Amino acid sequence: MATYSDVLQYLSSLDYPAEKDDVVREAEREGAPPEVLRALRALPPVDYANGTEVARSAKIEAAPEVGTAQRAEQARDKRHQRVSQHLRGI
Repeated sequence: MATYSDVLQYLSSLDYPAEKDDVVREAEREGAPPEVLRALRALPPVDYANGTEVARSAKIEAAPEVGTAQRAEQARDKRHQRVSQHLRGI
């Protein structure tokens, strides 16, 4: 199964925002393994602002090095996922 770091590794030179097709094409160009390509091909067809959005949307397990506390923090942060950065402090 692909991890966040696996996905991000093959998208390091991609310019964002990027559409799903751009993400898949870049991973193919970079020689991503089948499990990474499979995860990326299953992405919703939207524009992605950065690699983290891609990895979160790819329906993959968090990287093994991510601890329980960090996962809990990420879950709490999801409520702000679509709020502009300048509004987060309000």
